[in-house]
Amino acid sequence: MLPAWLIVVILGFIEGLTEFIPVSSTGHLLIAEHWLGGQKSDLFNVVIQVGAVMAVLPLFRERIAMMLRFNEAPSRLLTLKVFVAFLITCAGGLVLKKLGLKLPETYLPVALALIIGGIVFIVVEGALKGRKTASDISWAVVFIVAFGQLVAAAFPGASRSGATIIFAMALGTGRVAATEFSFLVGIPTMLAAGVLEIHSGLKDGHHEPWTLVALGFVVAAVVSFMAVKWLLRYVQSHTFVNFGIYRIALGLLLLALFFFHL
Repeated sequence: MLPAWLIVVILGFIEGLTEFIPVSSTGHLLIAEHWLGGQKSDLFNVVIQVGAVMAVLPLFRERIAMMLRFNEAPSRLLTLKVFVAFLITCAGGLVLKKLGLKLPETYLPVALALIIGGIVFIVVEGALKGRKTASDISWAVVFIVAFGQLVAAAFPGASRSGATIIFAMALGTGRVAATEFSFLVGIPTMLAAGVLEIHSGLKDGHHEPWTLVALGFVVAAVVSFMAVKWLLRYVQSHTFVNFGIYRIALGLLLLALFFFHL
């Protein structure tokens, strides 16, 4: 059995690496926690997720500063689009929470979501090959990105960033624009969800080893910053096909583990 601090470092690393990369952080954490000796609390997972999200804010400081210039029409429009997608996601998320949505305890749903998502990535990239894509975010993209976030919440393994990016691309949005808008919507969404979850957990008297939680938070933040910085460069000259192949391979491995009870 690994020491508790090392388990936390591993989970923080996985969260930071996979939160914004379209391979499903929830799915990877579920797998890691299973192999490392039991699922962590939702509060722990949410706190390290908040660390991963907060760490990328400096990478978007110019875009965020632009969105705050309300005297400029393009800035107001982008801010409005992000806000609308955020509101739709919040409303849908509350509905899912009322319905008692919980993380799966087996590999099967995560494996299926990974495989389906991987196939969609490859198909969409193939369909867009050689075609001109849009750099602007249409209102249709705003709604589909909000829908993608809800799909990811309902089906762990789908990946929040993966679903939102590929849905936006399916509507003809360019890879770079789709990735940036996905992140801009995801940052306030995940921070709001994290704050609510932390408040709820503390209100219910949930106790955590806060030193270890803080360690996981810091590790997730550092790794997330580096991972997102890399991804933003990567999408400028590469497709998401390799991520699709990785998702399919991982999903097939999980199916094997599930059916052979490993």
